[in-house]
Amino acid sequence: MPAKKYCYEYPHPAVTTDMVVFTIRDQELKLLLIKRKLQPFKGSWALPGGFVAIAEDIHQCAERELEEETGVRGVYLEQLCTYGHPERDPRERVITIAYYALIPSEKIKIRAATDATAVDWFVMDELPELAFDHANIVEQAKQRLVAKLDYSTIAFQFLPREFTLTEVQDIYEIILEEKMDKRNFRKWALALESIEETGEERREGRHRPAKLYRLIDPSRVDIIK
Repeated sequence: MPAKKYCYEYPHPAVTTDMVVFTIRDQELKLLLIKRKLQPFKGSWALPGGFVAIAEDIHQCAERELEEETGVRGVYLEQLCTYGHPERDPRERVITIAYYALIPSEKIKIRAATDATAVDWFVMDELPELAFDHANIVEQAKQRLVAKLDYSTIAFQFLPREFTLTEVQDIYEIILEEKMDKRNFRKWALALESIEETGEERREGRHRPAKLYRLIDPSRVDIIK
C-alpha cells in the first residue's frame, strides 16, 4: 500500500492524551500524579499522558502512556473531554483528549518510568500545583465522577463480595465529601435494583447486626461506564 500524502493548507497541531485516575485509599479520594522529567514544567506534578503516534489509535495511546509512566494497566478508561486552548502548551499547538477512571488502588502497583521521575497518590483536597491546564481537567473529571454516582454502580467495585449498606454509604460520602441521610440513602440504594439480601448479618461494633447484601450480577458492576 503506498504511503499517504498529506497536503493540507493548515498546519497540523500535535495530539496528546491525559489520564485522570482516581482511587479511594485510607478513607480518602485520591488522584494519581507523575512528576515530570522533561521540560516544560520539569519537576512539576502532572497527569500521566503523552503524544499520540502518527499511526496510533488515541485510546491505545492513553493505555500505553498510563502504563509507561505509572505501571497501571488493564483499567477501563472513559473519554472525558477534549482540551484545545491555543496556549495550553508552551511547546506548540497541542490538543489533548482526556480520559478518567476510578480504580481499586490496592490491586495496583505503581512505578515511575519514561518521562516521569516519580509517581504517587495525592488527596484531592491537598493537590500540588499542576502543570499545563491539568487542574481544570481534574476538576471536570471529578464533576463527571460525582454525576455518575446517581445512576451507576461504580462505587461497588470497592466493596467485598458481601457488604452492608453502611459500607456502601461510606464510599459515596468519601467521593461526595459530605454526610448523607442514612434512611434516604438506603431507600435510594435499594431502588437501584442491583443488590439483594444474602440472608446473613454482620455485627458492626456495639450496634445490632446489620444485613449483608451482594450484587445481583457482579459481572455488570460499572467500572466507570
